[in-house]
Amino acid sequence: MVNKKSPKLVLLLLLMMVMVVPTYGKAQANAPLKPFPQHVTYTSGTIKPNHVTQTVMDNAVKTKWNDWKAKYLKPAGTGKYYVKYNDQGQTVSEAHGYGMLFTAIMSGYDTNAKTYYDGLYQYYKAHPSQNNPYLMAWKQNSSFQNIEGANSATDGDMDIAYSLLLADKQWGSSGAINYLQEGKNIINAIMANDVNQTQWTLRLGDWATSGSYNTATRPSDFMLSHMKAFEAATGDTKWTNVINKTYSIMNTIYTNNSSTTGLLPDFVVLNSGVYKPASADFLEGANDGNYYYNSCRTPWRITMDYLVSGDNRALNQINKLNSFIQTKASNNPANIKDGYKLDGSNVGSYNSGAFYAPFGISAMTSSSNQTWLNKLWDHNVNRPAEQYYEDSIRLFSMLVMSGNWWTP
Repeated sequence: MVNKKSPKLVLLLLLMMVMVVPTYGKAQANAPLKPFPQHVTYTSGTIKPNHVTQTVMDNAVKTKWNDWKAKYLKPAGTGKYYVKYNDQGQTVSEAHGYGMLFTAIMSGYDTNAKTYYDGLYQYYKAHPSQNNPYLMAWKQNSSFQNIEGANSATDGDMDIAYSLLLADKQWGSSGAINYLQEGKNIINAIMANDVNQTQWTLRLGDWATSGSYNTATRPSDFMLSHMKAFEAATGDTKWTNVINKTYSIMNTIYTNNSSTTGLLPDFVVLNSGVYKPASADFLEGANDGNYYYNSCRTPWRITMDYLVSGDNRALNQINKLNSFIQTKASNNPANIKDGYKLDGSNVGSYNSGAFYAPFGISAMTSSSNQTWLNKLWDHNVNRPAEQYYEDSIRLFSMLVMSGNWWTP
């Protein structure tokens, strides 16, 4: 006897299949495609710490992430997250970009990473710059209200944009948020408002459009690998102009102002057709022309491009920086201070993680730095926690040193 299914049974089975497929598809879409750890191979000839195992390094990053998340990643109302920047509960777009980068990279280890990322994205969207809605207003108070002007800061905009490219590669863009399209939107806004398209320089923010601010730039914003990813994602070849000009400015400052140290100033200004360190109190304080709490990030930001692309246009400056700091600190990371003039004399006295950690990244360029790199890794791991800024830069540095920084 032939076993025939009733029409009702067939219909019921079809309905069950329809219900199951979207659920499966959603689960797959949310699964990280590049879960932590990634163990990236950087440019040939570069190094990582070699006195500890890869597992030990990965676990150290996990521990640092857990601590950072507990201390700084906070809810900001329904469906939103923000990064607590200081004891007053304020935040800035720089911190927000950091949080979006971390959550995109730590997915796979942290099962809630996508939830955090999407909440950070929603907070970014809720705080647009008044000059371009795809850029982020740079500062909010503990009530999540914009303060000190609803305009943008270039570094925050760039990290948010880059994180969206990472999110696309991590989770895909077919879900509730089209990460790739959102990334392209903010990249195009950065080009329109954060780039001086006469000089092809990165502005300080979308507000810096007049006077000396219009031609000023900040070396800690020199995220060369970000800009190369922006060009690849959008096809906008104007990014090549910005990349070339950025390398040119770095080499001008190195040749004219820091040939014995490789240090870069917090701010650079165009003076009589030449790019020079800013004078004191140009924007933030007495150390605006020194290697201080902005440019302490340059050994991380600039070396990253060499590590992932092999572009060697800043390699001489990086190598000079490596030899300077090893000598200056007598090969002891505990002797690195929080601030130097471009001639290498001290302006700081504290051993800040914002300063010693990035030197671990610049040390990765050559095997001649192996012992120094190992010392920097240990110092980074073993020093006690500090504040948001220092702890964030230490976590970024550990991600890179352990081989867990990947590009879209």
